[in-house]
Amino acid sequence: QVQLVESGGGLVQPGGSLRLSCAASGNIFRITTMGWYRQAPGKQWELVARVTSGGITNYVDSVAGRFTISRDNAKNMVYLQMNSLKPEDTAVYYCNAESRGSFWGQGTQVIVSS
Repeated sequence: QVQLVESGGGLVQPGGSLRLSCAASGNIFRITTMGWYRQAPGKQWELVARVTSGGITNYVDSVAGRFTISRDNAKNMVYLQMNSLKPEDTAVYYCNAESRGSFWGQGTQVIVSS
């Protein structure tokens, strides 16, 4: 089992920045890919960004160039730096880890509004 705890969400104005953090614990040695997903009201569940154990990243087109995912394996952390935030980025963001199964955090709310 892998436990994931997100932090860093909040309210930010359009054009602002936030950094989400996700701490992994438990059976971390088998974690391969880690990522961030989001769920906005009335919208489909969406993969935002993910990073493999080897550091390969990919992003959904709508955040490419604005968001950066990074991973610190020594600290068992994954981060999502979000810049130039837009109202359409408003959602609950969930951390995910793949480790002989899929594990999820509890989610952190991001609201982009003036």
